[in-house]
Amino acid sequence: MTREERLARTMVELADTLVDDFDVVELLTLLVERSVELLDASAAGLVLGDKAGRLQHMVSTSEATELLELLQVEDQRGPCIDCFRNGEAVISDDLSKPSDLWPTFTAAAIEAGFRAAHSFPLRLRGRVLGSLNLFSTDPGGLTPADVLAGQALADVAAIALCQFWAIRDMQVVTDQLQHALESRVVIEQAKGMLAERASVGVDQAFSHLRTYARTTTRRLVDVAGEVVSGALDADVVLSGSRAGRRGASEGRRAG
Repeated sequence: MTREERLARTMVELADTLVDDFDVVELLTLLVERSVELLDASAAGLVLGDKAGRLQHMVSTSEATELLELLQVEDQRGPCIDCFRNGEAVISDDLSKPSDLWPTFTAAAIEAGFRAAHSFPLRLRGRVLGSLNLFSTDPGGLTPADVLAGQALADVAAIALCQFWAIRDMQVVTDQLQHALESRVVIEQAKGMLAERASVGVDQAFSHLRTYARTTTRRLVDVAGEVVSGALDADVVLSGSRAGRRGASEGRRAG
């Protein structure tokens, strides 16, 4: 399957989630995962602006990228900050080149093993909602086709956040973004509880949480909320997640 075919398939997969009660966090997680696959990146993350216009980390494919995005938000300097402020893609193909542009971010990114970073704006009618951020362990820029694909994925994210493109009331958009950010807080708490209970990293804990939600066909944020409140035992999520993975693996072998 060509990259173009995989991109088209991803667009269809993401569009299929645009229903009245779609799971924002699950969709954005799928988006950053597909961005890594389609654009040959090493990792990806996504940040959104809250009601006050401040950027907040939303999802990422690794702890390292999450820390880098949080660092940029704290320092107010970095590719995702420039992308959000200017509404234009930021392409940095070699972080090792001498530059005073983002000294704190650049040093941290290199220390984490990344050599290139790119950000694409999530735009809606001239308003920038956030940015999709790609990180690579190898230096190198993006081809024109890569830039188009990256912006297309960011545009899909903007559409998903608004549920439909022709939204009239921007307050609806703001409320949806705020709800998504609040959902992330609950999910982060659940990840921490599962990580501590199973003595695993937060990335693996999130994988357990997500797999359980998929296996039980429930929204990720609802499952996370029950874990945090104690209504759903952490061991049930962990054991259910493992069972779901075994079943999927056996199904693939049988097929």
